[in-house]
Amino acid sequence: MKKGGKRFEIACYKNKVLEWRQKVEKDIDEVLQTHTVFTNVSKGQVAKKEDLLKCFQMEDQTKICNLILEKGELQVSDKERQNNLESSFKEIATIVADKCINPETKTPYTVSIIEKAMKDIHFSIKPNRNNKQQALEVMKQLNEVIPIQRAQMKVKIQIPGKDSKKIKEKCVTPVVTIENETHDPNLTIVGLIDPGNFKILSEQLSEQTKGKAKLEVLSLKEVTDSSLDETS
Repeated sequence: MKKGGKRFEIACYKNKVLEWRQKVEKDIDEVLQTHTVFTNVSKGQVAKKEDLLKCFQMEDQTKICNLILEKGELQVSDKERQNNLESSFKEIATIVADKCINPETKTPYTVSIIEKAMKDIHFSIKPNRNNKQQALEVMKQLNEVIPIQRAQMKVKIQIPGKDSKKIKEKCVTPVVTIENETHDPNLTIVGLIDPGNFKILSEQLSEQTKGKAKLEVLSLKEVTDSSLDETS
């Protein structure tokens, strides 16, 4: 980081800075090799206290390391940068493959197919963005080249009381594809829901029934039994 006309450096472990910035790594000792601020790491030249006070208005080296870690310019070789991009690309494709299916066949995609589709839409990695966030973004874009949708969760809902029909129409019907429904005497529904609607449904059911309704996850990803060769 350049500040006050001077250059300051910190020594970090490879690949850990991006994990820290993406909130994947939260232990600073796994990121910093030492809680020391340098003017030149490779030569072992430590920054002077008076320079730290002048430029950062403090001499707490750990706090200054934190500041440089968050906002400093990352110094990596071209090869390391390329490796980081390739690793992130693979991880994003893996997240998408795990969370999505082909809606026409109800089967999951292999990671290699998702990677090819990401290349087809010219998806580019944003190094400072969390890979999970980028995976959610790319899911929407992939519809341009392949049929894809979030895999649905299978849930079981139990609504007691005489107002169960009204509550079903207000809370359940808009977001759940109902597979089975019984009255015994409580209303019990088994159906499929987009994972993104689970929290909303849970909160609405709790509010409408004063916490008496039950919402249970039967399976996290509803797909067919067909298996795909991951290496194909």
